[in-house]
Amino acid sequence: MSTGDRTESTGQAHGAAAPLQTADGLQVQPAQSQADALDEPLASLTGSQLWSRGHLLTEQANALSENLDRLETAALVELFCENDRRPQEAVAAAAPQLAEAVDAIAARLARGGRLFYLGAGTSGRLGVLDAAECPPTFCSPPQLVQGVLAGGAAALLRSSEGLEDLFEAGPADLQERGFGADDCLVGIAAGGTTPYVLGGLSHAKAIGALAIAMACVPAEQVAMPCDIDIRLLTGPELLTGSTRLKAGTATKMALNILSTGVMVRLGKVYGNRMVDVAVTNAKLEDRALRILSDIAGLSRQRGSELLQQSQGSVRLALLMAASGLELDAAQAAMAEHGPGLRTALEALGAQLPAASAAP
Repeated sequence: MSTGDRTESTGQAHGAAAPLQTADGLQVQPAQSQADALDEPLASLTGSQLWSRGHLLTEQANALSENLDRLETAALVELFCENDRRPQEAVAAAAPQLAEAVDAIAARLARGGRLFYLGAGTSGRLGVLDAAECPPTFCSPPQLVQGVLAGGAAALLRSSEGLEDLFEAGPADLQERGFGADDCLVGIAAGGTTPYVLGGLSHAKAIGALAIAMACVPAEQVAMPCDIDIRLLTGPELLTGSTRLKAGTATKMALNILSTGVMVRLGKVYGNRMVDVAVTNAKLEDRALRILSDIAGLSRQRGSELLQQSQGSVRLALLMAASGLELDAAQAAMAEHGPGLRTALEALGAQLPAASAAP
């Protein structure tokens, strides 16, 4: 399949249409046909067909920064600070799709599925970052949430954006990790046109996995194969085309919401406390002890004793403190009534004393 054929297969709209409007009221141009963008495709350095993407929201020039190189430093910083309000607005506008994605991912993970983030360049690195932060925050197994980056680990430190042009590489990288029908894929591409991501999403759809697209261009400009379509319309960048800026910020915010929301739904949070935090260093041990103090009213000494008895599990230590159960019985109760601490406590008729933890 040619690059041109693949673009057609994603359902990109053709022909003239009314201007689109972003969350901050910016007027942008909708999708052009490839014929309008470029009569004959050029051969790119990678050998693929090269179509003009200048009409995409993420590639347009921002009129506010047309004199960026002439601004005094204070004015430059002020301009960035003001423009960086757009990511929050963009994420807020996508709240319904984010909520849908949280529930759909959590349902699959509860049945034994896994969550994969797939992307190239900045988009891929942000996915890897969010995945890497889940085990220490939620004590989740490393394989539960995985970041898949075009170019692999080496691309974290050195740019390898040329690999994003390989449509077949996305499915291949997922297959190498055993990606299956029970799993979830979030394909991240700021401009929505990355062949590597489109290939991964197409593969996910084809095998019946959950396919979620995340992009910073309107669906009317670029359609992506997916079950849930998350669009973060941050507008043109102050540095034209540099999507590590507003688009990257909005993407990180959205991934924060997805992973945290999913872990809340999976019972890894009690109130607003990370009761499955992995106690792997002094800072996290201190946090665990403060959670035991705040929620269960335990002294640091008693909290430390329970933390040792529970083999470092804050959730089990809290259950033991509230119920008086020993470790084996607490583990059995959690297996039967969990995974959430609240549901296990309710099943045992036990309560934690701190008012802040009350329903």
